[in-house]
Amino acid sequence: MGKTISEKILSEHCGRDVKADDFVISKVDLCLLQDGTGPLAVRQLELLGIKKVVNPASIAVFLDHAAPCPRKELANDHITLRNFAKKTGCYLFEVGEGVCHQLMSELFTSPGDVLIGADSHTCTGGALGAFATGMGSTDVAVAMGLGKTWLRIPRTFGILVNGKFPDGVYAKDFMLYLIGTLGAEGATYRALEFTGEAMEALPMSERLVISNMAVEAGAKTGIFPSDKATKAYLKQHGRENRFKQVKSDKDAKFEKEIKIEVDKLAPMVSLPHMVDNVKPVDKVGKVKVNQVFIGSCTNGRIEDLRVVAELWKGRKRNPDTRVIITPASKDVYMNAAKEGLLEIFLDFDAIITNPGCGACVGVHGGILGDGEVCLSTSNRNFLGRMGNPKGFVYLSSPATAAVSAIKGEIADPREYF
Repeated sequence: MGKTISEKILSEHCGRDVKADDFVISKVDLCLLQDGTGPLAVRQLELLGIKKVVNPASIAVFLDHAAPCPRKELANDHITLRNFAKKTGCYLFEVGEGVCHQLMSELFTSPGDVLIGADSHTCTGGALGAFATGMGSTDVAVAMGLGKTWLRIPRTFGILVNGKFPDGVYAKDFMLYLIGTLGAEGATYRALEFTGEAMEALPMSERLVISNMAVEAGAKTGIFPSDKATKAYLKQHGRENRFKQVKSDKDAKFEKEIKIEVDKLAPMVSLPHMVDNVKPVDKVGKVKVNQVFIGSCTNGRIEDLRVVAELWKGRKRNPDTRVIITPASKDVYMNAAKEGLLEIFLDFDAIITNPGCGACVGVHGGILGDGEVCLSTSNRNFLGRMGNPKGFVYLSSPATAAVSAIKGEIADPREYF
């Protein structure tokens, strides 16, 4: 019987032939900690009596969620993580260097890896052909100390996507559509495996969006076969030697196969307060927008910022809509500066913040007032997500967010293409 990508990777890491639903102990290549959940993992290591990590070069610690710190309690958590990194010799990424998932993709994650992180959006790494998944802080602590973890091999949904994306429609729109179709729990503990001509044509920047949001349908991971786009991305970041081909066997067994044609897909919007509460943009109705947030581990890459800059060039934001831009990494920020994008954003009267999670998690940098609406390019719009349970968060692509900032209400980007 043929194997899916997940079964292949985990068989290799278990040292034996495994299949969906098997419970296994797997080797772990990479561990990720961030400042929201990382301090708990560090404390759990101490409680377990584990005094050192098995491989410091496999662990990366990120100060990104509360960066710079808005409260002394969070500043003290940063001290805990800095001390842990110094003590163990693992990597530390300081305030201002960027979002954990973006930096993992740029610097560490490779095809065939097993990556676990104390963050639900660790599944972003699946875009590079890795088995990447979020786990609890205790599980990640054990993996850091022992170099392995336990899990159940997930069943796989094969997502076959064909056709060509229309103008004004992006991977974010596709993923919102898919989540709306599956439901927020429709792929619980499944691997979503993305294939088809529409997926093969996507650059890595768009694949990362799709894998990042797999967890919003409940998935354990969202994974792509590695191919020329994977190799090009690795080469761009000086890691071409880390490429290897990872793909499912032709006779792999999928629990379910879902076929989607993107030719007629419209720009999509997720309405409060669930990601699967999705409508085409032209069915949303008139919604005034108080704040637009463009950034996060979902849509804060240079390719996203280029789309926004093209739409904003020579235009002004609506005076009743404030705009926040947060690049996903320092590299993205520097490229945006070199390309003149920051000047366009400033001319548009947008606020540009340091690289990091920014307003996405509602800790700082754009908390909503009572009754206010934010149109965000991030991945979640749960009640209170952006710091105020009396606020309303809508999700969209960067293009939809950009034109909405011009009009002051949720708008269709297709009229600008």
